[in-house]
Amino acid sequence: MSAPGDRLRVRVMVVDDHPVWRDGVRNDLETAGVAEIVAEAADGGDAIERARDSMPDLVLMDLKLPTVSGTEATRRIIEDSPSMRVLVLSASGEEADVLDAVKAGAAGYLLKSSTSEELIDAVLRVHAGEPVFTPSLAGLVLEEFRRMAHKDAGDPDLTARENEVLILVAKGYTYKAIGEKLFISTKTVQNHVQNILTKLQLHRRYELMRYAIKKGLDRAPD
Repeated sequence: MSAPGDRLRVRVMVVDDHPVWRDGVRNDLETAGVAEIVAEAADGGDAIERARDSMPDLVLMDLKLPTVSGTEATRRIIEDSPSMRVLVLSASGEEADVLDAVKAGAAGYLLKSSTSEELIDAVLRVHAGEPVFTPSLAGLVLEEFRRMAHKDAGDPDLTARENEVLILVAKGYTYKAIGEKLFISTKTVQNHVQNILTKLQLHRRYELMRYAIKKGLDRAPD
């Protein structure tokens, strides 16, 4: 087994409005030999600027910050540098905070009650490309990913019913089979398909199927 000092040192920026907390995180990571703290910030706006200047591998981000929230700072940092990873380290385990952070692009979410060992492990795993969440939050995040994937399975220009029809067309269902599955008439299915073709500026069913498969709708849940 390699000694702590032999491990990869991750370039980290610590964002928190409490200097004592920042000092504690710095001490934990640098003493373990896993990280070099290349920047610190006490508010979200400053974090965005310092991330641009220092280009850390990973940002440890609190959520409750002055001027700009940690969630908004996360979103803007990742917009600027998509390869940069953000690991939230927050006192809040509220569902809304967790999901907002994930939607903003956070690659992980730890509670501040986590141990030093858990923090060190999370930094290394997130830097390696693995999503890391406090165990009590992992199920919540997974369910949200599933919900978002199902919600996004379709085309935003179409109605919910039209997207249902489009998915079934992509799977190769006949109009009759689509009608039976959705409890509507074959004529109604034909009308939906015609509306879809018009909205998507397509002309034939095979074009529609090719479009739907290209979007991956043939793999969407029925």
